[in-house]
Amino acid sequence: MHHGRRTVAAALTALGASGLLTGCLGFGGDPDAGTNGVGKLPAQTIEQKAKSAAAGAAAVRLAGTVVSGGRTYRLDMRLRTNGGVGEVSSKGDTFQLLRVDDDLYLKAGADFYGDGGSDKDSKAAAAKLNGKYVKVPQNDPSYQQFSGFTDKKTLLADLFVLDGTVKTGAHRKVGSTKTIALEGTKGGSLDVSLKGTPYPLRYERVGGAGTLTLSDWGQDFTLAAPAKSEVLDYGKTVGK
Repeated sequence: MHHGRRTVAAALTALGASGLLTGCLGFGGDPDAGTNGVGKLPAQTIEQKAKSAAAGAAAVRLAGTVVSGGRTYRLDMRLRTNGGVGEVSSKGDTFQLLRVDDDLYLKAGADFYGDGGSDKDSKAAAAKLNGKYVKVPQNDPSYQQFSGFTDKKTLLADLFVLDGTVKTGAHRKVGSTKTIALEGTKGGSLDVSLKGTPYPLRYERVGGAGTLTLSDWGQDFTLAAPAKSEVLDYGKTVGK
């Protein structure tokens, strides 16, 4: 195995990935006055409307934290049906992910690839990878792990995992937007917008295992593969 390939594979494997994601606010009089009326519906109906709204949106921005296996991941991703782009951080490691259809790219600094090591070949490989997009092979274990961070359908499905029976909670706000909370009797909550389309705006995982906010619903963006000059295929190019 070339040093470059080993360097990238080790960095990706070490990071891994996994599945995902406030206070009660009082409103005078009828809390649903001037809203889309969703707050008056049964919890299961609100959940279904939010799920349908999320599925029908062309794009969304998802940001926040996910705690898994004692490790915290911070995400800031823009997602659409055919891929996504954004940044992931964990324990001081920060890298960018870009997926267009089935092609997944990762970009990071030399330190992400072990630039601090003493091996000259590893240092050289890390320097070559610095700031470049690395195309991750689909048969690499890390492909499935990291592509999940760019998958709108997968990430949004996790929003509707509330433990126990789903019940209607308090009227709250996410930013300046009024919301109605859906809460699992065993944990977790989902804030659904009471303005316009009932999109989910915030998801709090059970047990404090992360919070994600969702914004820019339906605001499409350009998603394109990087220029060939900016891409290295670590299975073929790096180390040669």
